[in-house]
Amino acid sequence: MALYINEDCIACGACPTECPNDAIEEGDPIFTIDPDRCTECVGAFDEPQCIVVCPVECILVDPNHEESQEELTAKYERLHG
Repeated sequence: MALYINEDCIACGACPTECPNDAIEEGDPIFTIDPDRCTECVGAFDEPQCIVVCPVECILVDPNHEESQEELTAKYERLHG
């Protein structure tokens, strides 16, 4: 599944540079995650790096974008192929 950032985001800027897929962008008023680019860091790290660095725990699994581990791996490979 892709991740999303909820309204608790404080727009601190910690997460965009951690994303290996450049899926996180500054929005107005909070950051957003592009579900077409988010792989939950599958293919790059053992856990989503944005979640690791988020000081307010506002990054959650997006139930609207369910994907299997295989689909996330394939997406990562397409993005970095």
